Amino acid sequence: MPRAARSRSSGSVAAPDTVVETGSPADAAEKNRPLVEDIRLLGRILGDVIREQEGKAAYELVEKIRQLSVAYRLKQDATAGKALDRLLKNLSVDQTVSVIRAFSYFSHLANIAEDRHHVRRRDVHERQGHLQEGSLAMTFERLADADIRADDIARTLDHAHISPVLTAHPTEVQRKSILDAERAVAELIGERDGLHTARERSDNETMLTARVTQLWQTRMLRYTKLTVSDEIENALSYYRSTFLRQIPKMYREVENALPGRPIANFFRMGNWIGGDRDGNPFVTAETLQLALSRQSETALRHYLTEAHELGAELSMSLLLAPITPEMAALAARSPDQNAHREDEPYRRALIGVYARLAATLQALTGTEALRHAVAPQNPYASSDEFLADLKVIEASLKHHHAQALIAPRLAPLMRAVEVFGFHLATVDLRQSSDKHEEVVAELLRTARIEADYSALDEASRRELLMRVLNDARSLRVIGAEYSDHARSELAIFETARTMLARYGRHALRHYIISHTEDVSDLLEVLVLQKEVGLLRGTLDSGAARNDLIVVPLFETIGDLRNAAPIMQQFYALPGVADLVQRSGAEQDIMLGYSDSNKDGGFFTSNWELYAAELALVELFDALGSSHGITLRLFHGRGGTVGRGGGPSYQAILAQPPGTVNGQIRLTEQGEVIASKYAHPEIGLRNLETLVAATLEATLLHPTKSAPRSFLDAAAEISLASMSAYRALVYETPGFTDYFFSATPIREIAELNIGSRPASRKATRAIEDLRAIPWGFSWGQCRVALPGWCGFGSAVESYLANGKTDQQRAERLALLQKMCKDWPFFRTLLSNLDMVLAKTDLRIAARYLDLVEDKKLGKRIFAAIEAEWQRTNDALNLITGDTQRLATNPTLARSIEHRFPYLDPLNHLQVELMRRYRQRPADAKTAGDATLERLQRGIHISINGVAAGLRNTG
Repeated sequence: MPRAARSRSSGSVAAPDTVVETGSPADAAEKNRPLVEDIRLLGRILGDVIREQEGKAAYELVEKIRQLSVAYRLKQDATAGKALDRLLKNLSVDQTVSVIRAFSYFSHLANIAEDRHHVRRRDVHERQGHLQEGSLAMTFERLADADIRADDIARTLDHAHISPVLTAHPTEVQRKSILDAERAVAELIGERDGLHTARERSDNETMLTARVTQLWQTRMLRYTKLTVSDEIENALSYYRSTFLRQIPKMYREVENALPGRPIANFFRMGNWIGGDRDGNPFVTAETLQLALSRQSETALRHYLTEAHELGAELSMSLLLAPITPEMAALAARSPDQNAHREDEPYRRALIGVYARLAATLQALTGTEALRHAVAPQNPYASSDEFLADLKVIEASLKHHHAQALIAPRLAPLMRAVEVFGFHLATVDLRQSSDKHEEVVAELLRTARIEADYSALDEASRRELLMRVLNDARSLRVIGAEYSDHARSELAIFETARTMLARYGRHALRHYIISHTEDVSDLLEVLVLQKEVGLLRGTLDSGAARNDLIVVPLFETIGDLRNAAPIMQQFYALPGVADLVQRSGAEQDIMLGYSDSNKDGGFFTSNWELYAAELALVELFDALGSSHGITLRLFHGRGGTVGRGGGPSYQAILAQPPGTVNGQIRLTEQGEVIASKYAHPEIGLRNLETLVAATLEATLLHPTKSAPRSFLDAAAEISLASMSAYRALVYETPGFTDYFFSATPIREIAELNIGSRPASRKATRAIEDLRAIPWGFSWGQCRVALPGWCGFGSAVESYLANGKTDQQRAERLALLQKMCKDWPFFRTLLSNLDMVLAKTDLRIAARYLDLVEDKKLGKRIFAAIEAEWQRTNDALNLITGDTQRLATNPTLARSIEHRFPYLDPLNHLQVELMRRYRQRPADAKTAGDATLERLQRGIHISINGVAAGLRNTG
């Protein structure tokens, strides 16, 4: 592995919240000067567009609000704050919507400028030879310093599996039209550093003005509810813009660091969209077919484009360059008979390859290729066949002194085919355990095997299900009438079998069971696989195999505590371990961050996840020895810290010892998908970060557990934290009413931002509310309660449990040592620091106006405020920092300069919500123009605040 003497920098573009630039204020100002210039340019263009489109008065109103907000926020000018308050309260609905649009778009444009600056600073560091935290270069340097050989790293990658999984959740508020226009703005901003003449910069500014005008005249909101097909298309746009090209580049970086060694296909994309049925009645067998067909089409069209371009590049003549016999045979098989290409074997071969790809596209998706030199014919049976043809071309180029022509296009294409196949991404299937139970109960009842399966206790269920799995016969009765629900669920399994045959082994691999509470939940899914032939053979036959890994999802605090016992009992059943071994010897287990947080609070969620992972690793160490079964943890992380968010690099390194081992899947959700992957270069760095962190966690991570004193302290804090959290959220009278009044949860539920309902049931109970809109709502009103609540009281209690001043001092010293020496605790506090920095209780207090019971509102807000202060004080005490983000001045500056533009959005959101909620119910009729403008303004403000806070999903 090459090693170079390079300086190391902690700056990173791995995620929007991880950039750290140290140095004097003057140095920082100089480094940020291009960013300031970009923001000013985009702000000026936006202002010009507003003046042109809305008139001088509208522009001056926006500018006055901006000046007052900056004076109030940055200069602590109380007079400006009062003037701003009066001005915002007296705006008409139309003025309010115009102002909200202006500040929302400013947030979007500022994000683009910041993303560009991340890339710019990365380029500066690389030119200076600085290595950055989270980069592959830094990781390979660290591995070399630790005397870990390149062969050992390559062997680790041979068995590794790293997979980010894109999910559709009701927090992605951006329309694809907006995303596309913003990508165009990002490209134009990215070009400016390379422009040298006044004419070039003027032309660039003209194009920027055109794109900002497009944004201003493009509807920011959807008029209709987002459909599953819309969500599929949104996700596919990231493959076209980033993944299809950047993932091969990431592999090339690994290959360059490990020269001469074959690099396995350890990194693959996953996708829930079209297969996640939990709580979404709109996901069906048809949407699963659509998702896989559109994924296949996206991959194949990329290959068609690359094959066409490759044919243009490989113009070599037989008169000047010989070819291998295999290459000659490939060219001879081509249907291309054009005399002009008679001596150009590579072109003739690639025209034949293109024709086969076009026929494959037609066969798999029913769509047509855009161009045809010859008619589509002889479709490929698999992506392996296509890859074999490309390898023939590669070998011929290598053997005849044309190796330089491989790297630009052929090598990335070959890697893309290896990674994406004809399926693009592995689609996960997911459904709630109770839905499986209903289907199994109906099958057993109709077959007259068990009249009331749901009434059985767990032991009886297991016994019955094992009998079914040891019986070669199907449960379904020919000619019997089954419910719509049973037919719909079985259709998913049947379609999965068809899709696997059509698109290949990697198209579908995982079946996730939400709300896994016992072993029978796993057995039920094996029974349903058996019903359609996805499980073949009986458990007691010694030959059974199943196609879909049964993946339990442990979500609540109680579920996490039961995770290891459930899996132990599952594998103790006769035939189960052998089945898994024969079916690939892989066991994925998904851990839910969102629901565990909503159930037990920020700290307890993190701690119980940590403890569950340790217990699972211990169990699977034994199963690995006896059956060679590999454990892979799947982290259901969201964007907000309250949902497991925060920088991925630190999160992976903070995993317990022995839990990564080259195996990790994690969800990418909400606004975070756009912030990480909309920009190709930032997308590449984020992909690189996942690999870097996985390698470090696997090869450099200490194998010993944290000291017992650390674990005991965390357990004690966890108990106190959960108690304080639940006392506030679940046991405080009126808290539910406060939440539904003082946050925009009601309005979020109405917003067309996801295909799934915001609540699992038609109630106002927090228990039934989905964790995602729960966290999203708290973020909107700037409280972000799921990201910190309970920690302050817990630390206060932990220190108070010291009987003497000496004991209390020792306990504090222990917490400080945990922060310094334990990655889990340090990362948790770092995320806590970030979320507290993004909260603003002065703004949150404005939402009290929306609570009808003023006494209730003041009482509960006072409790929230007191807990926030305790948490802030506890963090200061442990870290020694009295300012938030003291160790991340770049993010601190970003937030400081963002808030003045977010504040008006929150003020106006409150005002519009107040007006909207005050309208009589019978006045809220379709076609009410004022009502529609109020709703539009509220929803645009939600979009703007989400964009300004970034990690909100």
